[in-house]
Amino acid sequence: MQNMDMLSITLKEWEEILIQWEEPTFRAKQIFDWLHKKHITEIEDMTNISKNLREKLKKYGTISGVKQVKKLVSQIDGTIKYLFEIEGGLVIESVLMRYHYGNTACISTQAGCRMGCRFCASTINGVERNLTAGEMLSQIYEIQKDIGERISSVVLMGSGEPLDNYDNVLRFIRLANDEKGLCLGQRHITLSTCALVEKIYNLLEEDLQITLAVSLHAPNDTIRQSIMPVAKKYSIEEVLKVCKEYSDKTKRRITFEYALIKGVNDSDSCAEELAFKLHNMLCHVNLIPVNTVKEREYIKSSEQRVQRFAQIIEKKGVEVTIRRKLGSDIDAACGQLRRSYQKGKKT
Repeated sequence: MQNMDMLSITLKEWEEILIQWEEPTFRAKQIFDWLHKKHITEIEDMTNISKNLREKLKKYGTISGVKQVKKLVSQIDGTIKYLFEIEGGLVIESVLMRYHYGNTACISTQAGCRMGCRFCASTINGVERNLTAGEMLSQIYEIQKDIGERISSVVLMGSGEPLDNYDNVLRFIRLANDEKGLCLGQRHITLSTCALVEKIYNLLEEDLQITLAVSLHAPNDTIRQSIMPVAKKYSIEEVLKVCKEYSDKTKRRITFEYALIKGVNDSDSCAEELAFKLHNMLCHVNLIPVNTVKEREYIKSSEQRVQRFAQIIEKKGVEVTIRRKLGSDIDAACGQLRRSYQKGKKT
């Protein structure tokens, strides 16, 4: 019980803690409300809680949080990129994206990432540590406080592989969904993964209604293994099998993320092979012109090639979208701002 991360504790767990402390259980809702509705950062601010209980909270726990280090605002589309500091002096990224249907926050689940995808800046220095559920929530709370508006959708697509931090991510989903907290519907939460197959099977047993976004980025194992080390462990066949089982059970459409890299995975034959493998699945393909990363050698496909790739897939009966480029003037892609900040500190 020592060093509790109070933002990561569920309402039911608070009730159990208070029983152990021989405190009235109705205090659980008050504590939860201070943390997840009023967003206090100091235990002493819980003014309707007895001094004795506040002292117990201070003795056994802390309020995890993030501190804004840097903020960049796109002059093109209003996208905001945040660099947050977490405990230990580590930095993570979050992005606010504005759409006509509401505000979406893209948050990090780890400081760094160990998946090693060769076109992504987040993986360059590996993973430094997992984030707690409270640190994930805190990113949302800080963005809401900064803009004075509610976040209506959340994407677990910042730095880190969410399923590599499985327990904390599941705890985050439950807490974010709590009607006495953020009250975010599960259908407004998207989990993006490079496809850790056994963890997706675990998700199947969780009875969730979140959207699953799978980073595919290639139509076959040969190409996928050349750009994604995780593909050496899980074949395309295994990935598509578990994805079909997931969509069949949850009745939720799978999103397949596909970063188009010039001369690597953007040919007509790649599009045709991809469409053939996905034609019988409840899914859609989200095409993403790959981001330019100085430390990587890949460059994005031309606009004409992206359009051609999309047309081929669509004609084969697979739904496809081309991701709208947001925040292109502020390094809004995964890991870019964090990477430039880290390099700046070293020089």
